[in-house]
Amino acid sequence: MFNKVLIANRGEIALRIIRACKELGIRTLAVYSEADVDSLHVQLADEAICIGPAPSANSYLKIDRIISAAEVGDVDAIHPGYGFLAENAHFAEICASCNIKFIGPPVAAIRAMGDKNVARSTARDAGVPVTPGSDGIVETEKEALKIAKKIGYPVMIKAVAGGGGRGMRPAHNDASLVQGFHGARMEAEKAFGNAGVYIEKLIENPHHTEFQVMADMHGTVVHLGERDCSIQRRNQKIVEECPSPLMTEALRKKMGQASVKLAEAVAYEGAGTLEFLVDDKGNFYFMEMNTRIQVEHTVTEEVYGCDLVKEQIRIANGAPMSGYIKAAKARYHAIECRINAEDPFNNFQPNPGKIDLYYAPGGRGVRIDSHAYAGYSVPPHYDSMIAKLITIGSTRANAISRMTRALSEYMVTGIKTTIPFQEAIMRNPDFLRGKYNTGFVESVITSRAAEFNR
Repeated sequence: MFNKVLIANRGEIALRIIRACKELGIRTLAVYSEADVDSLHVQLADEAICIGPAPSANSYLKIDRIISAAEVGDVDAIHPGYGFLAENAHFAEICASCNIKFIGPPVAAIRAMGDKNVARSTARDAGVPVTPGSDGIVETEKEALKIAKKIGYPVMIKAVAGGGGRGMRPAHNDASLVQGFHGARMEAEKAFGNAGVYIEKLIENPHHTEFQVMADMHGTVVHLGERDCSIQRRNQKIVEECPSPLMTEALRKKMGQASVKLAEAVAYEGAGTLEFLVDDKGNFYFMEMNTRIQVEHTVTEEVYGCDLVKEQIRIANGAPMSGYIKAAKARYHAIECRINAEDPFNNFQPNPGKIDLYYAPGGRGVRIDSHAYAGYSVPPHYDSMIAKLITIGSTRANAISRMTRALSEYMVTGIKTTIPFQEAIMRNPDFLRGKYNTGFVESVITSRAAEFNR
């Protein structure tokens, strides 16, 4: 097993990886920006090295500084977590050239799936359904208008290097297409350093369903069921659950087989997620593959009784897939709420600042993944998520009632959080019935915000 692993990330995911390493007997090296000097991942790692000032472009995205820290710390491997450099093929190549194991898939798989246009082509070749769209990158607005006319409005403009909902614009007519085309390109260039976009048919108000896959270096590929991520705002997920209330056994089998087939097609290794859009008739369309651990991996872990991060590390070290992963079966229902430092009743404005009081809920079937604590100052430079609250139940109703109780116990003062908004979701009749899609937040919750703003 590895002797020491550098965690090239911050916040709750850095803490999650540190804990997995400790359980495997691996020493950890945290890297941090000047803004994160008081973060828990810095305090709980065996060693820590500052790699630059607060902006991520000058710290967590600085490959040379991370590699320098790895060499000074004499590490065997680097775990990138999610976000930042997690899906950066160049970073994975640099790690290999420095004889440092990148805990993730091979470079070729990152490249094939990281370019959304190439990923769609690979999926088509593997026989996985994709939405109608452009055959490649769309270079001009004239070309964009021609493609939109061919496939019909509405359409979605997407960054080929996109992620996290950035570089995406819907268009319902020529005017919004032209505006969205240039807006998506500008946002993509700023966020990813790649202005390339493609166009696909917009499936309105679908279900956003993703499948978790695991693959080792010995040819074993399995899926561990699905997660429903349809509760989202501006393509940012708010609530996730496993299994999906939409799913049937027949559809799960069909989508699971498609997920495994696509992972096999790119010789995948480690943890990955296949994301699909699903309509009310059970038709599904490949959207993208995330070649990393997902934020919401926690609900799969609780439902299937496994540790995906530890398995990632084992697989990266060359071990065959654990028997308990290959034989894993769904046992419970789990729900995750992302707790963000945002004001949900002021257009979700970020609300960084010092946390005065922090009390996390507990009790049976409650899990908290968080780097927050009383006295911690949430920096304004990064993603606003400060915690993930996960509840587990023998049934969906039980998991929801437990989440409702846990949210009511959660106390964070000094900053505003999304907790009251998520409490409202848990009380919503349509959510309770499992009748929701990606339009749920805008069409149901925000339209009745006054009712929920108690």
